[in-house]
Amino acid sequence: MKKFKKKVIDSFCETLTDKVFLMIQNDRELMHEYLKIIANSNSVASVNSEIAKEIKKRFKLKNVNQRNFTPESFLIQTYEIFGTE
Repeated sequence: MKKFKKKVIDSFCETLTDKVFLMIQNDRELMHEYLKIIANSNSVASVNSEIAKEIKKRFKLKNVNQRNFTPESFLIQTYEIFGTE
């Protein structure tokens, strides 16, 4: 059971950033706020980076030195994969 739980949670953490951006793009209100923030900052990369940093901080995750180059969300082109260790 311990190995299975670790496998499930690690798999979830690896895709967490993509899932957050999918949630933003599929929620009309969040997407509207996201676009307003980008318009005020003039930098999609910095806004996305700040969101990723908050995900990492909130869930106490660590970088695993891997990137996903095929996210499902159209709001990001690539993202750092996070893990629990």
